[in-house]
Amino acid sequence: MTKALYLEDSYCRECDAVVVSVKDGKYVVLNQTIFYPKGGGQPWDTGKVMKGTEIYNVVYVGKFSGEISHEVDRAGLREGDKVHSVLNWARRYKLMRSHTAAHVFASLLCTGTGALVTGNQLEEDKIRFDFSLEKYDREILNKYIDKANDLFRKDISVKWYELPKREALRIPGVIKMAEAFPPDIPNLRIVEIAGMDKQADGGTHVKNLKEIGQIKLLKTKNKGKNNRRVYFTLI
Repeated sequence: MTKALYLEDSYCRECDAVVVSVKDGKYVVLNQTIFYPKGGGQPWDTGKVMKGTEIYNVVYVGKFSGEISHEVDRAGLREGDKVHSVLNWARRYKLMRSHTAAHVFASLLCTGTGALVTGNQLEEDKIRFDFSLEKYDREILNKYIDKANDLFRKDISVKWYELPKREALRIPGVIKMAEAFPPDIPNLRIVEIAGMDKQADGGTHVKNLKEIGQIKLLKTKNKGKNNRRVYFTLI
């Protein structure tokens, strides 16, 4: 199974690896990877895999049957090849900032209103959240945007670690999604924002809220009974 280096260090931008398998010439499994596979509302990473002077652009990363598969833009890699991976860091870092911002906003809104998250999606230019919120009021959403921005001006640390599943599920609010079920694994990865939030999460994050900058509300939508959609972005 591929070692997921991004789970240990979200700031790791390069690494050496060995090709474990290649399917149809362009779907490559490595023994370890810095590339995040699409999942949990976070897009896949892009970048390149190099074998000597040969460059293979990574255009998609997904997880299939427990393995992380890297789709490259051309054939040529072979099982056993030693390669060097380089992340598209600008894209990754923006997604890291967005992801941590999303955790803060969701935590504030869920704690303050009792809402649950019913859907989410990170994109390079915006973040989308769906909430089970009875009262549809743009001012309520703006209030929590402002509260989040106040926190982003402060020196507040973010860390991630694993806990036994049974212990993790005793943490209030550790599962924020309304219909999310913890995976059938012995340990859960916890992302903790000091003093305000702990939740199960397998994505990449910044180490301090000061790295995020600020966010602004783009638009809101009423998606039906008790279902509200909000879009915001980094500024």
